[in-house]
Amino acid sequence: MGTITYDANTKADFDDRALAHLRVVIGMKLRRGESFYFSWRDDQSVGDGSSTIWLHPAAALRFKFHGSRDAAINQQWIEELMIMANSNAGLRLTPEPPAGAVRKVVYEAH
Repeated sequence: MGTITYDANTKADFDDRALAHLRVVIGMKLRRGESFYFSWRDDQSVGDGSSTIWLHPAAALRFKFHGSRDAAINQQWIEELMIMANSNAGLRLTPEPPAGAVRKVVYEAH
């Protein structure tokens, strides 16, 4: 399990593989100077709700990985996550698509 820390107070845990993909998408958006929402489901230990943060180029972010090896990147997943990040609803982690899969990305307002 890896962790994203936002402005030193907000932490969210993700599987290292998912975190690697989030880092790519978030990095691409922020490098372009784009701000966006990022939402996730909270762990049951903190209430089993959801959280949303507003990411912007000046935000302090830290990506901490549990493992030491870089994950292979699934380009289809990156493309799906970028589509979501560019939507009004913002970025939400979706399950990784199988290699070669084509899925329709559906947005839900939360």
